[in-house]
Amino acid sequence: MPKTILIVEDDIHISNIIKMNLKLVQYETAVAYDGLAALDMLKRDKFDLVLLDVMIPRLDGFALMEKIRPLRIPVIFLTAKNSVYDKVNGLKLGADDYIVKPFEAIELLARIETVLRRYGKDERVIELQAIRVDLDKREVTAHGKAVELTPKEYELLVMLLKHKNIALSREQFIDKVWGGDYYGETRTVDMHIKSLRKKLDLQEQIKTIYKVGYRLEDG
Repeated sequence: MPKTILIVEDDIHISNIIKMNLKLVQYETAVAYDGLAALDMLKRDKFDLVLLDVMIPRLDGFALMEKIRPLRIPVIFLTAKNSVYDKVNGLKLGADDYIVKPFEAIELLARIETVLRRYGKDERVIELQAIRVDLDKREVTAHGKAVELTPKEYELLVMLLKHKNIALSREQFIDKVWGGDYYGETRTVDMHIKSLRKKLDLQEQIKTIYKVGYRLEDG
């Protein structure tokens, strides 16, 4: 079942971008543009996580956090502020993470995934058509049959599946799969993608994005 995330952000442009990126990876979303509206929604509906801007009207993020804490819903603060005081204050109030705007979609999604896993709310099995990945067992099957992948192929596949419909650069793959201390060529990503396409029959689903990288489409 898709996880539902409440976005509390008074900047309509930013909230729309966040909503779009979350929907691309199959999260359900709701949006509130001020603290009191968010509080009302939290009393009425069930949410798996809250993305909470600090500087919102009517009831600021820190005050709203006090109201959310008894509900035991994970919270990630979103803010343009970058002071140590704001970070410490937010975390002391019970927030699970703190991300400073502007941020990349892939960073936000990774932080959401980490927090949901901590609360036991993340999905441990990912499926795409006939492909099934068990994250706990690190097992990949296609049409019910086991598929042997190298460790790097497996990590690339999981990264693609967790960011379906989002274009990922070769540099992002290198950073997340090979690590920041890797100094080889980005061509190694192309070689591993080619192997994944062949092993899992994903020639049509894994799209090459010219001069950028790759995107996994679920259609």
